[in-house]
Amino acid sequence: QAQLVESGGGSVQAGGSLRLSCKASGNTVRRYCMGWFRQAPGKEREEIATSTRLETTTYADSVKGRFTVSRGYAENTLYLQMDNLKPEDTGMYYCAAQSRALCVPSDPWDVWGRGTQVTVAS
Repeated sequence: QAQLVESGGGSVQAGGSLRLSCKASGNTVRRYCMGWFRQAPGKEREEIATSTRLETTTYADSVKGRFTVSRGYAENTLYLQMDNLKPEDTGMYYCAAQSRALCVPSDPWDVWGRGTQVTVAS
């Protein structure tokens, strides 16, 4: 089974930027739908960005225009560039993969990383 390891989290001031990485095993980045999720304290986990194998992307309204998901095939890594960060972006960020090329919203995510913490101070 594929493995995913997130990194790049940290503490920043509002308006700052961070770039998260999700290192995948095998050919996950090249073959499968992947996504980024976050969970704020006391809240449910929410999907914030997805990317199909053909790099069609979707974003939650709360991050649209500020976050960008991309794939690094040589590095076998999924990235999340986060700009103009806000305090409400604080949370644990997870990447995940579905065992299919296209992202199917109703289907479960098959593989999860352990997450990386992002804290945005006002």
